[in-house]
Amino acid sequence: MGLDEVLLESIDTRPTLRLYTWVPAALSLGYFQRFADIPAAREVPHVVRRITGGGAIHHHSGELTFSIAAPAYDPLYRGEVAASYARVHAVLIEALVAVGLAGEHTPTLAEARGALRSDLASTGMCFHASTPLDIVWDGRKGVGSAQRRSGGRVLHHGSIKLAPSPHEPEVATAAAAGVLLTPREFAPALTAAFTQALGITLAREAPTATELARAEALGARYAAADFVHRR
Repeated sequence: MGLDEVLLESIDTRPTLRLYTWVPAALSLGYFQRFADIPAAREVPHVVRRITGGGAIHHHSGELTFSIAAPAYDPLYRGEVAASYARVHAVLIEALVAVGLAGEHTPTLAEARGALRSDLASTGMCFHASTPLDIVWDGRKGVGSAQRRSGGRVLHHGSIKLAPSPHEPEVATAAAAGVLLTPREFAPALTAAFTQALGITLAREAPTATELARAEALGARYAAADFVHRR
């Protein structure tokens, strides 16, 4: 979380795509959520609060998190906020289809199809509340996204469910559709989809020593009790 905030603060005008998993598994609360309103927050040992909005997400070994940090004028994020979600989600759909989600399991945008089987009341979980721009397959939500816009820049968080979590029942997963793969196995398909769909070249770079030091300093806040329970 600290490194994502560093990327949001960055003066580097190049968009940054970051893919990661969580060790140990953890629950991330949306920035505006109340801890007391999320039943899973009392069940999961490790809880953090994101600086992006949306609902809570359980990050585990069968889930891939991505973040995109970019200037707000970048073609991916220019214009209406809803349009930027649609552009990002179109890329994610291409990646999911590339790894085998097809036929009756083909992911699409939810659009105006009404309530999903994954829509569950009173959980506060991101995957239990759908919008027309969400990615769905098998009548359930399978990808969650949220943004933070600050200082002319955008931080876009996303979560892709490859395998089920006990704290997020009823959601769509690649495994339930018969596609068994780990986050590390899915990552190349996701980066390929971004390069092909957007006509860009990705350069693999490690965070600088300065960025890591700043991330370490910022990161402590995300799991601090006063921040996690601030609402």
